[in-house]
Amino acid sequence: MKGKIDINKNLFEITEEYPAVISVLVNKGFSQLDNEAKRKSFGKQVTLKQAAGLKNLDLEKLIELMETEIEKNSSKNSGEKKIKISGSLPCPVKIPMTEELEKKTAELDYEVELDLKSASQGLEWLQDGFDQIESEDGLSDIFISAGFDLFFDKNLMDRFRRQDVFKDAAGIKELNKDFTEAGVDLLDPEGDYSVLSIVPAVFLVNKEELDGRKVPRSWEEILSKEFANSVSLPVSDFDLFNAILLNIYKAYGREGVKKLGRSMKKALHPSQMVKEGGRKADDQPAITIMPYFFTRMAKRFPHMEFVWPEDGAIVSPIFMLTKKSKNEKMQPLIDLMASVKMGKILAKQGLFPSVLPEVDNGLPENAKFMWPGWDFLRGENPGELLRDLETEFNKSVEVAAV
Repeated sequence: MKGKIDINKNLFEITEEYPAVISVLVNKGFSQLDNEAKRKSFGKQVTLKQAAGLKNLDLEKLIELMETEIEKNSSKNSGEKKIKISGSLPCPVKIPMTEELEKKTAELDYEVELDLKSASQGLEWLQDGFDQIESEDGLSDIFISAGFDLFFDKNLMDRFRRQDVFKDAAGIKELNKDFTEAGVDLLDPEGDYSVLSIVPAVFLVNKEELDGRKVPRSWEEILSKEFANSVSLPVSDFDLFNAILLNIYKAYGREGVKKLGRSMKKALHPSQMVKEGGRKADDQPAITIMPYFFTRMAKRFPHMEFVWPEDGAIVSPIFMLTKKSKNEKMQPLIDLMASVKMGKILAKQGLFPSVLPEVDNGLPENAKFMWPGWDFLRGENPGELLRDLETEFNKSVEVAAV
């Protein structure tokens, strides 16, 4: 490796040739390289030699650090280390999807470590210490999870996305008609994220608790005064609840988030609601917001009515992020995750609509979706915004309870 880095090349040329050094240069003060557009504009104006002079850095030591990072990355790519897949899968599909991955890994000539937990466990276990990771070397090779906070928080996964660490290699060029007909584009225009499926949030209405009110058909109605202190929200289902907060904020602003807090009566996990749904009890919510999957179990209760919101089921996408430097090696695993076989497991066993055109998701006719869109997710800082919105929501819940 020694002597391969040309100190007279500009930073953009060097980072294009050796993406692994982006993190080294960012940590040495060149924060512009953390952003792809700035990396192109700023990086083309400064050679490596000039850059060291600008920051008063020892050029030889800087090159040594860069070469070490390149070699680490190269040895990882050569197969000396195993491929690691981390993240969470929704409970109804975790076992069958993990089994398919295990079958595939048995066929490969390299070791694969699966660190996939149930979505009900949240993502704190994955986020802990994430801010201490300095380079892509410290990351898993494939991440799979629903929700927005980990993937789009600018201090967590998005920090590495901006360094060009990830690349969508799922090869999905066309979306299922369920999404195209609803005008929802889940294909990342910048080609970083793969979306495999979605978790839709819908309503389960307990008609015995309506007290003369009409069955609500939209989120707008859920937010109205009429349904104050009447709604159960899946606060413990972190991915879905975060999706609800983001989408309500995008559609109705902070006022909408406050109204959502006013509407909340209980924080129930959907499984609790289904378990309690057959019993007449005091203090029951009139409406439960839950993943579409749980409506399958609630059908046995005649006083319960499932409603797909007219203004769209709120979407929590199941994302996949794959390391650009490993995609060629990992392609069999990526292909499996984006396969019709996995799409059918998601859609049939979990009622998590697949993005693949070949999968029949069996959704209600003219089903609409509510999702914030790529521009919003990249323009905002969803991690920080979600913490802020959760505080706003909790305050309004407290006020409504007084």
